[in-house]
Amino acid sequence: MPYSPLLVKPFRDEVTEVDVQELLTSQDVDNFFNNQTGSALLFINSVCGCAAGTARPALRQAKANGNGKTPDRWVSVFAGQDLEATARARGYFPDIPPSSPSIALFKDGELVYFVPKHRIEGRDANGLANDLTSAFSEVL
Repeated sequence: MPYSPLLVKPFRDEVTEVDVQELLTSQDVDNFFNNQTGSALLFINSVCGCAAGTARPALRQAKANGNGKTPDRWVSVFAGQDLEATARARGYFPDIPPSSPSIALFKDGELVYFVPKHRIEGRDANGLANDLTSAFSEVL
């Protein structure tokens, strides 16, 4: 059974309060993917512990990184909450098994970097944030 929207609001707020746009519907996702110029980061949010302890804090740290390249657009879908939007987003990279939380980095519409859940679990937020900022420098 999915968590109540009231219970997941803080999980959403951790992302939206740093100007990461939520894609709540399939149409939102399609609109995002129809704009394929520049770079973009898609965060697949979740309620699990590795999202709370590692992924969301790392995302916030990487977004705050002002001394390097960062994606032009930052968006998220919420697995287990926004089911259609999450399924639609995953449909844009069908060769990668569903994983949440996860982070996908795109350049001009092409998936160039992906962090699945198994590369988030057991890590600290600083390490993941460093991986993300390194990826930004390398592929953007």
